[in-house]
Amino acid sequence: MSTRTDSTVQPAGTVRDSRRHVKKTRKPSIWGLLAWIAALGFFFPVFWMVLTAFKQEADAYADPPKLFFTPTLEQFRGVFEAGAGIALMNSAFATIVSTILVLLLGVPAAFALSLRPVKRTQDALFFFISTKMLPIVAAIIPLYVIVSNIGLLDNIWALVVLYTAMNLPIAIWMMRSFFLEVPGELLEAASMDGASLWTSVREVILPLVSPGIAATALICVIFSWNEFFFAVNLTAVQAQTIPVYMVGFITGEGLFWAQLSAAATLAALPVILAGWLAQNKLVRGLSFGAIK
Repeated sequence: MSTRTDSTVQPAGTVRDSRRHVKKTRKPSIWGLLAWIAALGFFFPVFWMVLTAFKQEADAYADPPKLFFTPTLEQFRGVFEAGAGIALMNSAFATIVSTILVLLLGVPAAFALSLRPVKRTQDALFFFISTKMLPIVAAIIPLYVIVSNIGLLDNIWALVVLYTAMNLPIAIWMMRSFFLEVPGELLEAASMDGASLWTSVREVILPLVSPGIAATALICVIFSWNEFFFAVNLTAVQAQTIPVYMVGFITGEGLFWAQLSAAATLAALPVILAGWLAQNKLVRGLSFGAIK
């Protein structure tokens, strides 16, 4: 007689492994749900700010809050009529120019302190980072006197110089950590092939550390765009930036919630767009060298 083996019967070990696999797949789903809840909780204030920006002031003060209303662009028109366009242009100019200067100065300095180390490298690194240890409040009076004597009060170029000096130490430290992850043998191989130092850096090194450069640039953009203390003390009208402009909505007559939300939406939009456009390189740059 021929015996027939049932192929659908699984060994006990296989059943236990499948149950264990089901348990393992359930845990990430729970953590994923919690992560979504936390993300929505953090995002809700931003969503409410954008929603309020399209309301009338009466709807913004309504109690209970209104979720359904007739949207309007009146608040954005009022913000631009009150001078928000000039403040946005000043912030964009100071941020873009200072970030470009930081990269032009910081990338060569980080390269020299990593792949082409100089004497007393640690002392140079400590000097760079020590400039961030001084409280800004302690430096504002001499800075105000210097800026006043050279005629740069209420001038956007004063903020460009200060933002460059503010972000340069952080950029050098960040870029040095990215350069350290590049094998030095690549430069040696390129030099053996007859490539000059500039060609090796341009064709070999910079493409490898481009995610780190993007991450550094985005962090400099965020710091410069949101900077308030220098701007409020060294500018008045002509060089007013968007954070200083938004303080004008705080008056003794009360807060204009809808207009303030419109101004805050305009202030946050450029940084959000920059982060969204550079999100791939930002994630790669911030995790560069984390896993070897």
